[in-house]
Amino acid sequence: MKPKSFSGIHQLGFGFDDAVVPMPRVAPMIALKQARPLAAVALQPEPAALVNAQSEAVETVKALETVEAVEAMAKVLDAHPDFRVLRRLVPRLEFPPSSGPVATLLVLDTETTGLNPVRDKVVELALLRVTVDLHTGQPVGVAQVYDGLEDPGMPMPAEIIAITGITDDMLRGQRLDEVEVLRMLEGVDLVLAHNAGFDRPFVEARLPQFAALNWACSFADIDWKQEGRGSAKLTSLAYDLGFFYDAHRAEMDCHALLAVLMASLKITQSSGLSRLVESARTPTFRLQATNAPFDAKDALKARGYRWDGAQKVWHTRLGDESALAIECQWLKSAVYAGRSSRVQVEALDAKTKYSARPGQVGWREL
Repeated sequence: MKPKSFSGIHQLGFGFDDAVVPMPRVAPMIALKQARPLAAVALQPEPAALVNAQSEAVETVKALETVEAVEAMAKVLDAHPDFRVLRRLVPRLEFPPSSGPVATLLVLDTETTGLNPVRDKVVELALLRVTVDLHTGQPVGVAQVYDGLEDPGMPMPAEIIAITGITDDMLRGQRLDEVEVLRMLEGVDLVLAHNAGFDRPFVEARLPQFAALNWACSFADIDWKQEGRGSAKLTSLAYDLGFFYDAHRAEMDCHALLAVLMASLKITQSSGLSRLVESARTPTFRLQATNAPFDAKDALKARGYRWDGAQKVWHTRLGDESALAIECQWLKSAVYAGRSSRVQVEALDAKTKYSARPGQVGWREL
């Protein structure tokens, strides 16, 4: 990680007149062979298998010492105020057992040929099936993984190859194992994706069975700004927790998302997994500023409303009924100048959120 700034080597603590930084001792190399007389060695050469075994043992010890030495250096840098050390994510598939109620979650990620689920195709699908203790919000037991490639029947765009590293040669003749994917879906309580509004329409177009499941979005259902994070991008959330990973391959993205969601959130002190399970239990709302006057557009935009070009209306999403009530009051006073108005409200439960299907549409009098 690049330091903020430095002037000269003294800031690094390596100046000759600086105090010596104590380095943790590294275990010395162990003797692997006992000394024997030179003549005996010359007359009785060791068998090749023994020599190879000894050589491999020496290399193993060297590798262990290298890991210990690197970790020692990392700890020294981590203790310095001008540096922060990131460690590579090591995926976990085994967790402690649970004695309480649990939920089965499916962490999902896709790689595709583009952004349009009508025109573009899934080329990689990864699923990480994990059991979560509802009391602790942490994974328990053994997780299961599926990762498969699929030939989209079209050339991979150069920009997608550059991002993912997935080439036409890798995809040629490949097909998702539908039997295994459907087995992974059995008994799932909730599907999690980081930007479910992107992934859900793609996987539902490929396998309609995904439409029957409850979904939550770790990008939209957690207010990362309120949680003190500078960005909701998965790589940035990982950096905040001190690790990095090989992004833009579906399976590693799933492992990274699980690691991010295992951490406690600052506001609620619960894990991100607990927050998403809770959010899936209550509907969200899409509120339209129906027939809003043109001169209210700046206020709506500043408030976070987005323009729907197809329906010619400003709209926003609210996380619960109380937030919807507050927003309706704001609309009446700030947009409709206290006049009686009628706005459209669409209720979205976990089975329709982030899909291309509409929720339950109704109207509310202001």
